[in-house]
Amino acid sequence: MNLSPNLFRLLALLLLCLPLPGRAEDSPWVIEGHSKRSQLQYDFARHLVRGTNGVTVRYQHPQRGPVELSAGVIELNQETGAVDATGNVSLKHDGALWRGEKLEYNFKTRELKGSAFRFASPPFYVGGLRLGSDPTNRLNFAESAVITTDDVSDPGYRVVARTLRIYPGKRIEAEQATVYLGKVPVFYLPKYTRSLERHPNNFSYVPGYRSAFGPFLLTSFNWAGTTNLSGAVHLDYRQKRGFGVGPDFGYDLGVLGHGELKYYYANDDRAGTNFFGAPIGEHRQRVKFYHQVEITTNLTARALIRYQNDPYLVRDFFEGEYRRNVQPSSFVEINQLWPNLSLSVLAQPRLMDFYETVERLPDVKLSALRMQLGQTPLFYESDTSIGYFQRRFSGNLTPSYAAMRGDTFHQVVLPKTLFGWLNVTPRVGGRFTHYGEANGPGAATVEQERAVFNTGVETTFKASRVWPGLKNQTFDMDGLRHIFEPSLNYVYVPRPNVTPHRLPQFDSDQVNFRLPPIDFPDYNSVDSIDSQNVLRLGLHNRIQTKRAGQIDDVVNWQLFSDWRLQPGATNHSLSDLYSDLDFKPRTWLTLTSETRYDVNHRAWRLADHRVVIQPEDFWSVALGYRYFRAEPSFGTNALDNSLITSSVFFRLNENWGLRMSQHYEARDGTLEEHYYSIYRDFRSWTGALTCRFRDNRNGRDDFTIGFTFSLKAISRMKLNADRDYPTMLFGG
Repeated sequence: MNLSPNLFRLLALLLLCLPLPGRAEDSPWVIEGHSKRSQLQYDFARHLVRGTNGVTVRYQHPQRGPVELSAGVIELNQETGAVDATGNVSLKHDGALWRGEKLEYNFKTRELKGSAFRFASPPFYVGGLRLGSDPTNRLNFAESAVITTDDVSDPGYRVVARTLRIYPGKRIEAEQATVYLGKVPVFYLPKYTRSLERHPNNFSYVPGYRSAFGPFLLTSFNWAGTTNLSGAVHLDYRQKRGFGVGPDFGYDLGVLGHGELKYYYANDDRAGTNFFGAPIGEHRQRVKFYHQVEITTNLTARALIRYQNDPYLVRDFFEGEYRRNVQPSSFVEINQLWPNLSLSVLAQPRLMDFYETVERLPDVKLSALRMQLGQTPLFYESDTSIGYFQRRFSGNLTPSYAAMRGDTFHQVVLPKTLFGWLNVTPRVGGRFTHYGEANGPGAATVEQERAVFNTGVETTFKASRVWPGLKNQTFDMDGLRHIFEPSLNYVYVPRPNVTPHRLPQFDSDQVNFRLPPIDFPDYNSVDSIDSQNVLRLGLHNRIQTKRAGQIDDVVNWQLFSDWRLQPGATNHSLSDLYSDLDFKPRTWLTLTSETRYDVNHRAWRLADHRVVIQPEDFWSVALGYRYFRAEPSFGTNALDNSLITSSVFFRLNENWGLRMSQHYEARDGTLEEHYYSIYRDFRSWTGALTCRFRDNRNGRDDFTIGFTFSLKAISRMKLNADRDYPTMLFGG
């Protein structure tokens, strides 16, 4: 067999730098000094550690997660977990921060005891005297406590209580409490309880202006009727479009399950037209219902029903949701799990005729997970399904067709480890599929029975080498470990007796930007199965170090490509080369890259790069570049891209912050979208003023300005959520 020069280059790339084996073990304890003046003394016989002049202790609890304690002086018993800490003590655990001058704590039981203290579980801040705990009930208690949501030394309001109980992450309970505005007592409460979770009843408002809406005001009242029922009522006004209204309900019925129900109605004065050019009616509405219940152990039922009466309602009024899911679907599914089997029953109807859908009415599937055959070294796995499928096209412009399909796949594998390091897994399997005669106006296939044989072998090994003494300040390295994992996966499938073009296409090959699976059962495009004789080449490299006592990946790089031993008329011997790279030279600097390179024509098809710089908590920069070369294989609607993105955040001081982001299409020099936000901390609440400019190319340019605000105690969104979903600042 003659190997092409491209193949030689690819094999050379996949076999680089084989290191020697090695391993490392990690202790749950990490003890570090803050500076060169810090001193640590160890008594190994009694498991005692004494640290002075600034020490940090980190402990990884096997069930309850990490704990971190810092203090000027510590005396630690590693066997019992008890520590005495004095001098500027800070303790982080269970999502909360404790501060004080003296603290007795147990890393293993979470019991704590101290004198004067401060406690933060944002948005609540607590101070008090004589701190103690009851680890059995996960309860902390204190005397002479002060509670507020103002994160300043002189809060605008506070609650002063004689005694206080703190249930971390749940609630606080105060007795004999007095509420103060400034220094003036306002009223007295025998008992005061406040949830550390989101407060149930509150209003939220988003006023603003958008070119397509005119001035608008989005209003929500969020409420909680009981511990099992909560919801919201939305009342929105858009000057050019009219009113919108709708309720949301969230419920928990215990053993009967939990779910949500949402409805929204808009009386839209300028609804426009759909993608067929037909006018959209002014009465626009949508419904979403979700329910999940665990009927018995390992028997679960889920239902998701989504309906809207036109294709653009979510795009127009719920932009963030539309960007995450352009074409929502509906289904009902029941799953039963056993130790080595799973059974699923799926019903997926089409509720909106403007979307293309494969209806499954129903699709029943029984899967046998990989299991050992008796006392033999062989393992067995299978998938068997039967269903009635109907492919219905958007707007019914293309005739639909339907057919029954029964499919069964069985495979035996023989995993072996050779020489103590080489993993070899040969496999052999077969598939039989029965297709009923298609019906419907678009039917073009007759009753068919198809048989498929498959075989192959997968080989992998992992090697590593450790350099424990290697230290590098430039790359923040404390020791180094290189893990090298190459893989070869060979798949052979002879041509089936019935080829795909003679079968109805329900589960067929889709456009993929990344490399799809090649072996069964991961390859699940049942109706597109054809002959294969291919070798997948893979290489996974990881370079790790210790940072802040934790294992951190400096480099995580995966390479994949397929070598087709019998390429088809439209394929080359070598597929594209795929690369996924994460590079983290510092804790504050991360570079990610996903690429797809056409080795046959020596051209990039896809390149997606991103770098995030955040050396301090008050500023960050993110830059990205995405290149995409559209080809017929990606579909008729694919467009070339050469997109440059940027995002900059800067906190001017404790009260002010700025963020801006841009999307620039270099292919034609268009600044497609850019955001500018100003953040303001008003002590008890926060606000953000955001402007967005969008070039719609063939349509009118769109300008939006919006102001969103929320009390810290009932924050509308998580920290930095608008960085990933900026439309949240407009209520989307």
